[in-house]
Amino acid sequence: MEIALTSLHWVYLAFILFIMAMLVMRRDTMMVCVLGILALGLIATDSLGGSVSGIFNSFIYAIKELIGTILIISIIVSMSRILIRTGINEAMVAPLTRFIRTSAMAYWGIGIIMMVTSWFFWPSPGVALIGAVLLPVAVRVGLPALGAAMAMNLFGHGIALSGDYIIQGAPKLTADAAGLPVTQVMEASIPLVAVMGIVTTAAAYWFMRRDLKRGTFRDGLVAENAAGGGSAGQADVIPMAPTLKRVLAVVIPLLFLADVGAMIVFDLQGGDATALIGGTAVLILMAVTLLAHGNRGLEATTDYLIEGLQFGFRVFGPVIPIAAFFYLGDAAFADLIGHLPEGSHGIVNDLGVALANAVPLSGAVGSVTLTIVGAITGLDGSGFSGLSLVGSIAGMFGASVGGTDTLTALGQVAGIWVGGGTLIPWALIPAAAICGVSPFELARRNLPPVLIGLAVTTLVAMLLV
Repeated sequence: MEIALTSLHWVYLAFILFIMAMLVMRRDTMMVCVLGILALGLIATDSLGGSVSGIFNSFIYAIKELIGTILIISIIVSMSRILIRTGINEAMVAPLTRFIRTSAMAYWGIGIIMMVTSWFFWPSPGVALIGAVLLPVAVRVGLPALGAAMAMNLFGHGIALSGDYIIQGAPKLTADAAGLPVTQVMEASIPLVAVMGIVTTAAAYWFMRRDLKRGTFRDGLVAENAAGGGSAGQADVIPMAPTLKRVLAVVIPLLFLADVGAMIVFDLQGGDATALIGGTAVLILMAVTLLAHGNRGLEATTDYLIEGLQFGFRVFGPVIPIAAFFYLGDAAFADLIGHLPEGSHGIVNDLGVALANAVPLSGAVGSVTLTIVGAITGLDGSGFSGLSLVGSIAGMFGASVGGTDTLTALGQVAGIWVGGGTLIPWALIPAAAICGVSPFELARRNLPPVLIGLAVTTLVAMLLV
């Protein structure tokens, strides 16, 4: 499975390293990403016009890929605005304040609920459900909105998605490529997912508490909290009869619970589950707005929807150019820019294969290599596109050193944690947007604990191989 790296691969890798360095320095990366798209276009097409057009086409592609997430976040924000201004949100979360009394309970409680929900429905629908209900409670007891985003992100897009024990999308991809039964890969992943999850979430909490005590914690807010509201949201209070408010505070959670039941009964997953939640939120938005605003309800509904869309695009706007660049690392390159080198399976996958072919074979080296390959393939932000590659490389290493199932699970964990939504800014947008924080600041907060977790998990894998 030899892959000859070309200037296209090296330039892409150079821009990845440059972008990561800019993120660490807390500088904006939009211009760097646009220049990267232009450079790749020039190399692939030898045409200035084609490469310039590629910039716009890659933006369009990124928007198409992200539009579902943009809409669900915008709709949830729209619904949250009317719930906050009528006081329904306060009545709805009041019972939870009896159980979530401290910031620690909020962090771990939100995380565990997010993890369990994500096992059944994957993280994006879970973020919408949990953020809208629990974020106000968490903020009230002292957990920063960024801390709540970290909990939802690490437990949902990290722990739950990297194991994926219920839906089994991730382990099936890796297992098929490695030539193993799915159950064998899932069993091998249990200790790795557990170690990665415990180390990463504990480290993230410790770093947050330390920085809060020092006064160096950056809240990363980009606007008033999406689901939690802020001073602006509380200033414009809309009176509503207490009895009606209490009734709606019960009915609204029941509607979302009905969605959960429908997901189970009709086996709705991913985009279908998100669509069900989004449609329910739109109906709630219209009904509550009509009850609250009366004769002006028709116009007010549009105003709330516009407000939510403005928030969604304000949060997503800076991310689209970055997503556009990294999407070029996958097969989308051929459609957007030009032909890939002969035999290429995508720039990112080629880099992963080249790395695997360049290192000597041993259990320790195999573990480190699978972690690095998994992380590299996760850089496209999907977390799933490189899992087949990870499985095939694990199978190749396992044939020589053994422990194919452990190596496969390790690569899966690394790929999902990096690309599935804990480090790549556009992949962790759902949690960032619903909490009203910068996805870049969330990525920075996640980086040290995730790297620590990957290092410890790799050491554990070495002992298991």
